[in-house]
Amino acid sequence: MGDKRLNDLLRWSIENSETSNDDSTAQPQQQSQQASNLTPEVMAALMGGPSEADLMKASMEIISAPLSDDVSLDDKLIAFDNFEQLIESLDNANNIANLNLWTPLLAQLQSDQHELRKMAAWCIGTAVQNNERTQERLLAVGGLPTLVAMATRQEEKEDVRRKAVYALSSACRNYQPAMDICAEELTKAGQPTSKIDATDMEAVDQIMNHLREKARAA
Repeated sequence: MGDKRLNDLLRWSIENSETSNDDSTAQPQQQSQQASNLTPEVMAALMGGPSEADLMKASMEIISAPLSDDVSLDDKLIAFDNFEQLIESLDNANNIANLNLWTPLLAQLQSDQHELRKMAAWCIGTAVQNNERTQERLLAVGGLPTLVAMATRQEEKEDVRRKAVYALSSACRNYQPAMDICAEELTKAGQPTSKIDATDMEAVDQIMNHLREKARAA
């Protein structure tokens, strides 16, 4: 299915969600007007359904698009929520690399919008949790230093820092290369951290809980 149809389908999902959330008694005329925006191709897609890989790509297109009259921050957050739910599946998490979505996902860690930084960290944490293949990929694409910087940045919002800690916690557990990089980056950031055994859950918890407490106290 073409990108435009995917985006139309995702847009319809967003608009439909907004209508049901904002006004459960929406007039039939309004509902009919929304339905009229769907082309026969999009209607066919709704009936047959795009693949989850297609939906992941469509979600990331909206997430990565510039803010405009066509793409609002709310649209991006809904697309991010859809993306996070999709990658709860192990296969879909592994497919982030196959679809070349790691780079645009990591780019959102640098977004001007703190809500998007938070969602990016959340999605990364979901993707790498208990998954050595995606842990390796996150390390390879250089995501760990950025996450450590987010988790330790005093001027960063608490909820963003806590999601960065969640992502780090998921990235490091049972994966020594990531734990080593995390310890190095924390030391560089002024939080001296000795070498930690990535399989020692108590030791990992101690590091991550300290980061959460620092975020709360900031």
